[in-house]
Amino acid sequence: MGKLLIVGSVAFDDIETPFGKSDKILGGAGTFIGLAASQFNVKSAVVSVVGDDFPQSYIDLLKERDIDVSGIEIVNGGKTFYWKGKYHNDLNSRDTLITELNTLGEFNPIVPEDFKDADVVMLGNLHPDTQTSVINQMKKRPKLIIADTMNFWMDNTWDELMKMIERIDVITINDEEARQLTNEYSLLKAAAKIQEMGPKYVVIKKGEHGALLFHKEQIFFAPALPLEEVFDPTGAGDTFAGGFAGYLAETKNISFESMKNAIIHGSNLASFCVEKFGTERMLTLEKHEVEDRLLQFKELTQFNIELT
Repeated sequence: MGKLLIVGSVAFDDIETPFGKSDKILGGAGTFIGLAASQFNVKSAVVSVVGDDFPQSYIDLLKERDIDVSGIEIVNGGKTFYWKGKYHNDLNSRDTLITELNTLGEFNPIVPEDFKDADVVMLGNLHPDTQTSVINQMKKRPKLIIADTMNFWMDNTWDELMKMIERIDVITINDEEARQLTNEYSLLKAAAKIQEMGPKYVVIKKGEHGALLFHKEQIFFAPALPLEEVFDPTGAGDTFAGGFAGYLAETKNISFESMKNAIIHGSNLASFCVEKFGTERMLTLEKHEVEDRLLQFKELTQFNIELT
């Protein structure tokens, strides 16, 4: 069984979309990544920090899915990271109304001893120094280190970000972030530049327009599954990353061909995430539903063509 280490926020989200309001619910990048990865036959752990206002029932939800929670620090008297946002009618843009870092502001991740030899490390969107500190705690170089990042770190911690990026194997970012990171509008040129920074593989997420995978001269594109309704896009990118990392940890195959399959698995799980508020859909997801939708992905992209 592959071993997957996940580092990311475990948080409270408060979401408003054109379809309703959630109030304060379970969220955070580490949570979404962990729930997605739990769909695979992997031994996984989430490293994060919460306050003592975080319900034990939420921790239990992760444990019930065989996710190791020994790396989630509970700070007595502390408050859990809290994010509140409101999505516009198109669901592609949103306004952040409140961000309270709370305990996450002083987060010093401690990797559980049993996961210092993890095959795959998935670094959720955090301060690049925090991400680097996790890499430094590993007993040996993992087979694959995947990292997510965002515009905020590019704007405020450029030097630290560059030091982190040069040590990873895969970066997962969206198209806007790829362009900012490289000052290139063309995603092909952007991916080539990012590979020169260190990562051998570049995954560029394009939301409802799918995802691109780059490695040297190789390119793969996976569409997003057309859905009748998108209820809440919160966590879809992290769910994608969790499916991607979970599949690779299970197969222990990090070839380009395997990563193509990982992209499809990630996209498949993300398509479920958006169907309900926050983590709600991922908590009820069953294996037969995942397999049925994978067949839809296959039918969506498979065709025969004769060239003369």
